[in-house]
Amino acid sequence: MFFLDSIWLIPMFPLVGAAIMLFFGQRLDPQVAHGHDDHGHGDHHDSPGKKFINLICPGMVLLSFIFSAGAVYQLQGVASHSYEVVKFTWLAGLKTATLSGSLVDFTAEWGYLLDPLSSVMILVVTGVGFLIHVYSIGYMAHDGGYYRFFGYLNLFIFFMLTLVLANNYLLLFVGWEGVGLCSYLLIGFYFHKQSASNAANKAFLVNRIGDAAFVLGMLFMFSTLGTITFREIGPALAAGGFEAETAEFGVLSVMMLLFFIGATGKSAQLPLFVWLPDAMEGPTPVSALIHAATMVTAGVYMVARSSAIYVLTPQTMTIIAVVGGLTAILAATIGLVQHDIKRVLAYSTVSQLGYMFLACGVGAFWVGIFHLYTHAFFKALLFLGSGSVIHAVGGEQDMRKMGALKNKIPKTYWTMLIGAIAIAGVPGLAGFFSKDEILWQVWSTHNQGLWVLGFITAGLTAFYMFRLIYLTFHGDDRVDPNTHVHESPATMTIPLMVLAFLSIVGGWAATPAAFADIGLYNTAFEHMLEPVVAMPNAHGEGGHHDTGMEWLLMAASVGLALTGIFFAKRMFDRKRAGDAMEKRLGSWLHRILYNKYYVDEIYGALFIDGFAKGGGTALSSFDAKVIDGGVNGAGWLTRATSTVTIWWDTWIVDGSVRLMAFLIKFASYPMRMLQTGMVQNYAFFLVTGVLVILTYYLF
Repeated sequence: MFFLDSIWLIPMFPLVGAAIMLFFGQRLDPQVAHGHDDHGHGDHHDSPGKKFINLICPGMVLLSFIFSAGAVYQLQGVASHSYEVVKFTWLAGLKTATLSGSLVDFTAEWGYLLDPLSSVMILVVTGVGFLIHVYSIGYMAHDGGYYRFFGYLNLFIFFMLTLVLANNYLLLFVGWEGVGLCSYLLIGFYFHKQSASNAANKAFLVNRIGDAAFVLGMLFMFSTLGTITFREIGPALAAGGFEAETAEFGVLSVMMLLFFIGATGKSAQLPLFVWLPDAMEGPTPVSALIHAATMVTAGVYMVARSSAIYVLTPQTMTIIAVVGGLTAILAATIGLVQHDIKRVLAYSTVSQLGYMFLACGVGAFWVGIFHLYTHAFFKALLFLGSGSVIHAVGGEQDMRKMGALKNKIPKTYWTMLIGAIAIAGVPGLAGFFSKDEILWQVWSTHNQGLWVLGFITAGLTAFYMFRLIYLTFHGDDRVDPNTHVHESPATMTIPLMVLAFLSIVGGWAATPAAFADIGLYNTAFEHMLEPVVAMPNAHGEGGHHDTGMEWLLMAASVGLALTGIFFAKRMFDRKRAGDAMEKRLGSWLHRILYNKYYVDEIYGALFIDGFAKGGGTALSSFDAKVIDGGVNGAGWLTRATSTVTIWWDTWIVDGSVRLMAFLIKFASYPMRMLQTGMVQNYAFFLVTGVLVILTYYLF
């Protein structure tokens, strides 16, 4: 059980890499060592220092992947389907009152839990993460801050692995906050660009809203259940006699709604989705790693991890499903009209995350994780492919300035085409299986309205993805003639090929039940997650499965996807300049979609101009007139009081003392006349007195 006992090393490897880079990287990076600016460009990509960076940082993630694969393999022989390694007790001895009024010890361990759910996550994080590290060697070769970039990437992998391997919510939250920090650092990597700095700040601030709700949810959980440790949640629910809150929005519903608000921030759902599209200001490998395959899926993972509680809160689950469905279609419509190739993919990510929450909201938690797993492959592929395109055309990201690249960068084209087919839901590729299962689960739980949202989103997804393909690779050559278009190096194209392969075969781990008719039904993924993820709808109501209806719905969704691809080809695979969407949609609708439903403007008016500026002005006035007025008034009163006090002290207190001294001095004058201290005077007075007495008695 070497690998199982060593699961704590899985996050430690990238932490070591991050420490080497962030503490000693400046000595290794020739760009910095030669005195060049940290965000400039250089030609030292073959230096020994960079070769060492290229070895250490991807190598640490590769070690994590090897240990992850070994641990997952050994886990198959564990009857309980879980293995826990506790390194030490992190927090202990804190007394906390629960809702019942009893005092309990608040404890939290620094421990790691490997089970089927965390197994999926660590393989995705380390596997896709390693490919992205390799890709970054080529993509970032001429960028300054090379050591800093890889240090941030390794640090991100450490925190993400801590998040998914944690055995309790508090340690999960450490990873949760850590990936938020790394996201801020990586989005703002090009810190000399104001837009990148603004995007990093926006991501950080928006995520803090969700994180605050997460913290409240954890506190609520401990006060309700007396624990925040995953393995103790089930027994605590049973001991507390908690039942499904179908009639009211009870304690558990409030608690899990707070957790979901946290997830909306991290996973970019309504109303906190606005940070993710702006996050495209970071380098493209960052977009692939953080905003496609790992960080943004943390919210989905957390909801699935909490499924045992969520199934007791049907009203909260309804909110999750509705938010997921609305986010999916909202982001898909915005993606129809974007011109920046990375922004199209960013809104696609928001939309696909909505799909995952839609699945979780109807109780199909394992399907949400399944789509997370397949999405990691084809979305990382598409983001890295877009980076290869940007690399080929000299940094241009506007698709209206591309075109006819198919034969100039064929490896990038064919791999991106596979990714587009996969996300469009064409049968046989990964996206088809997970998308179809989501739609089927939504339909089978009698949420037809939400099914319509998911169904339309599927068609829109196929359309905007092939709009991207045709605008970028087909039609007229609109690339700047001064640009030397070239295929990316092997360090970039090989990861694309691996991800393309995974985008083809990855979905076969869970095929539709209807495929039993053709002998291709596979439930391996579902059965793997069954011990740790609640499955209230796993087999349909009463165990009955309507195969005919599933085939019909499958055919409808595939037909809609093919229709979307067809219209994309008709509109964009031709000799034309630029984008035809404004003409097709009409100027007013195009303007609304292009401006993202003016959500940023609304938030700006409400929270920046309204709350920040208006509220700031009001607070400034309150501070000046009330706070400062109070302070100034207190100062004036103190001065006035001190004037009276000085007069009283000078004339009454000191005067009384001086008067008493004068009276004593005056009264003591006769005595002082007699008490001279001279012996001869005292003898004279003595003799004189004796003579006076004798005279009196004699005469």
